Amino acid sequence: MPLQNKLEQAGGHLYTSFLTQLLRNYLFGSTVAVVGVGGVVVFSTLSIPPGERIVMGAIMGISLIIMIICELFVFYRHLRPIQIIFKLPQPTSEQLKTAYMQTHKFPLLSVIRTFGPHFLGLLLPAVVMAFIFIKLGMLKVPYFYITIAAAVAFMIASMHAMIEFFLTTKAIRPVITHIRARHVELFKQDITLKGQVLVSIRTKFRLSAFLIGTLPLLLFGLASQIRLDSIQLEGSLAYWQWAGVILVIGIIYSLLGASLLSRNIEDPIYTIQKGMSSVEAGNFDASAADVYSDEFSKLIAGFNHMVNGLKEREQRNNQLLQSYFMTLAAALDARDTYTAGHSTRVARFSVQIGRLANWPESQIDILHKTALLHDIGKIGVRDAVLLKEGRLTDEEFDQIKLHPILGENILKQIEPADAMADLLPGVRSHHERYDGKGYPDGLVGTDIPLFGRAIAIADAFDAMTSDRPYRKGMTYERALSILEEGKGTQWDPHLTQLFVDALRDI
Repeated sequence: MPLQNKLEQAGGHLYTSFLTQLLRNYLFGSTVAVVGVGGVVVFSTLSIPPGERIVMGAIMGISLIIMIICELFVFYRHLRPIQIIFKLPQPTSEQLKTAYMQTHKFPLLSVIRTFGPHFLGLLLPAVVMAFIFIKLGMLKVPYFYITIAAAVAFMIASMHAMIEFFLTTKAIRPVITHIRARHVELFKQDITLKGQVLVSIRTKFRLSAFLIGTLPLLLFGLASQIRLDSIQLEGSLAYWQWAGVILVIGIIYSLLGASLLSRNIEDPIYTIQKGMSSVEAGNFDASAADVYSDEFSKLIAGFNHMVNGLKEREQRNNQLLQSYFMTLAAALDARDTYTAGHSTRVARFSVQIGRLANWPESQIDILHKTALLHDIGKIGVRDAVLLKEGRLTDEEFDQIKLHPILGENILKQIEPADAMADLLPGVRSHHERYDGKGYPDGLVGTDIPLFGRAIAIADAFDAMTSDRPYRKGMTYERALSILEEGKGTQWDPHLTQLFVDALRDI
């Protein structure tokens, strides 16, 4: 069987399983909330003659049919974006993203359906018909029972919505996994919520705990009122004064408990989120405070262990990278024994200039790497030209002047492309002059990249103070005087003066 057919068949099985699970969740929630709670309240509380039970059964049956029609209509609309991606052999990226978001929203949509077509679709027809049948004398119950029934129905819908929400949250996970896998397969890109919160933990915990704590009290109060409907008005009012106090206490306690519970869950999550933000910003010294004694203790310990591992790997990578740059610089310098150590010294002087200018350490690190490789393009210059001891001809000097471009092109070959991106401007421009008479681009003043201006000073100083076969290196003082004379024409005036002043103070 072709791979495409297998994938479509697997997707079909998953979609069927998803629908089956939603139906099971719906039936379970309805059974627990409607039959389990509503049935017990109605039939254990009300004394209904057999003839009126038939009328009430007819009211409920017609209302249920209306409810099912309304709910199926809304359910199909909610399901449609998800259904599409299982029917099409190759859904578009936008269709998959829409289905992904709709699937994540499905628990919320189940709550909307419960309070919308499910609750209202059942309640409104039932209330209208109950009023009519009471008016016609076919039901002999007080009108205020309808109000109580509506309140009970709302509480039952709340319980049903809570059950449906949590069961649906679990049911959607295989579908979400499938949609992400399909998008990676078709478009080589993953899709995620990227940290977007559709329903906060605080909301889920507080509403759930509130419903769990208050609904039993409210159901008991309303059922007791029906039982005590034969009591005189004064007794009924006294009952509700007492019951009201109990209900208020219960609601306050439920809200307090829900708040404490949600905070107990939120705190360790925020702790981990804060640590993750630090790691994302490149701070591998971040760690989450291990102050918890429940399952979050394992989570915090695992996070800290992961960060320590990342820190060790980052340190190792930095060491390897630094060794890589030093090795390249040493390989370049090895071509000419008379300039051995030139790249390392230029890097040291460049870093000194960067620190004198108060550049951030992140910039100085890039400057150091750039300076180590500033002459990497000389690898492409012939030995007869590069190692010539006498004066270069114009043609030979033109070849030498190509080395900044050659160096840039060499570094561009390194993958990934962005690995050397920060080094390229400095490598290309370290022979530009502040007055525009340099090479290869003839840039002027501050149009010359900052690292190029710093390396130009360090490069010139090391060249002047190093020994050559045909000449002795200058003294520091003489080289500094030349730098000072050339500031503003050949070299950046500000950076040059900082460097000159610092060396003279030593």
